[in-house]
Amino acid sequence: MRRPWNMIDMPVYSLATYTDSVFNMNISTYVQPVSMKPKIYMIAVYHGTRTLDILEQSQFAVLQLLSVKHKKLIRPLGKKSGRNYNKQAYLQKNDWLTQWKGVSVLRDCSALLYLEKKDSIEIGGDHRLFWFDVKGSRSINDQNILYFQDLISEGLIMG
Repeated sequence: MRRPWNMIDMPVYSLATYTDSVFNMNISTYVQPVSMKPKIYMIAVYHGTRTLDILEQSQFAVLQLLSVKHKKLIRPLGKKSGRNYNKQAYLQKNDWLTQWKGVSVLRDCSALLYLEKKDSIEIGGDHRLFWFDVKGSRSINDQNILYFQDLISEGLIMG
């Protein structure tokens, strides 16, 4: 039997963080909209990551709702650390990038959300909790969204 937190199927995202001309992307499932007006998202970011390093310096990020086409990015974006692996170079070399609102984002996303960082809190445990105002969004395709259970079925993560 799966653990309770793995029973619920949730969408898989990539949080793109930017500083100067450098960016990093991760895999995020601890993501939740928490307000309708204004639209606010909460995202838990793992300690000790390049994503956290950049996010602490930056005021914005892009939340990318992944499609099933992104399954092959789970290992390079989610299982490798941006501290010792250049995810930006990997994505550029493999033609995974396009531009949106003046920044690099993944091709073939289901949706994009331009986020402005509001605040964060240390909650204990292995993540820091951030909340963001949504300042822009683009819905691209509501078919073939990548879900947590897809990652388990493909053996990319353990249930």
